[in-house]
Amino acid sequence: MTQPSPKSISRRTASSFLALGAVGGAFSSRVFAQAGDYPSHPIELVVAYGAGGGTDVLARAFSDSARKHVSQPITVINKPGASGAIGLSDVLNAKPDGYKIAMLTVELTTLPHVGVIKFSHEDFAPIALLNADPAAITVKADAPWNTIEEFLAAAKKVPGEFRVGNSGAGSIWHLASAALEDKTGTKFNPIPYPGAGPAMLALMGGHIEAVSVSAAEVTAYVSSGKLKTLAVMADKRLKGYESVPTLKERNIDLSISAWRGLGAPKNTPPAILAVLKDIVVKTIAEPSYREIMDKQNMGFAFGDEAAFKAVMVRDNTYFKNLITKLNFKLG
Repeated sequence: MTQPSPKSISRRTASSFLALGAVGGAFSSRVFAQAGDYPSHPIELVVAYGAGGGTDVLARAFSDSARKHVSQPITVINKPGASGAIGLSDVLNAKPDGYKIAMLTVELTTLPHVGVIKFSHEDFAPIALLNADPAAITVKADAPWNTIEEFLAAAKKVPGEFRVGNSGAGSIWHLASAALEDKTGTKFNPIPYPGAGPAMLALMGGHIEAVSVSAAEVTAYVSSGKLKTLAVMADKRLKGYESVPTLKERNIDLSISAWRGLGAPKNTPPAILAVLKDIVVKTIAEPSYREIMDKQNMGFAFGDEAAFKAVMVRDNTYFKNLITKLNFKLG
């Protein structure tokens, strides 16, 4: 079973976003007038995972690049725990006034089906899709396995002993390793962490054998020679990882990606959402934003609110079916 990639919509939706941005001052003046004095104080952008992971990197890139396009700072707040449920719940329980928004992740379409959360993507108003990245299997640079075949063969000799770190129980990276187990007849010992960053630190410290987080999240450590990626769960090889094979090249039919984007509680006034969308349009065109994305090898996949909603609906169905097939329940 494979997951369709959100990147297929990136060029079309990015073009439409940039075209919207070209409307310029008239649009900006109109939406700001309708929203009154919003924003009159800092906006909190909640990241439901720890510092150092892909979601945190994306949020901070967006916050920094948005400075010249919003009158108040967008402050990144990390609220990790329960595979993202704590941070997302904090946003949903806040007043829907635009002053507390979330960096939504694909876990919104996984956690409801494993019994971790009672809410879903339908409880958020999508603002914009910002990113999509595939999972990868990464080990320490001095690990004895140099191919995914060697890694899986070694894991099969000691069923349930190879510790594979992820960004939380029921997270997309936990599901990625579970799907790999299913496809290859391997049994891992999944180890949850409050984000990809802590999982990578555990790997470098020798506490686990591998991580199943995205290739983008391990880029800095792979580049510095501390880690090595054995395979990516993508339809084709990734930029910056041209020498790393996909699982499909190794006859493992598996492709799983994560996406991230901005969202607000669903009752947020349309005029406030319009201001936030206007900020996004300008921010994604900033060279500094694109430079950070490129440096981190993060997938550039934009979508407006309609396209973002369509991705969430699609993946909700996909992961519901996958979780049912794997009998993957936590709560």
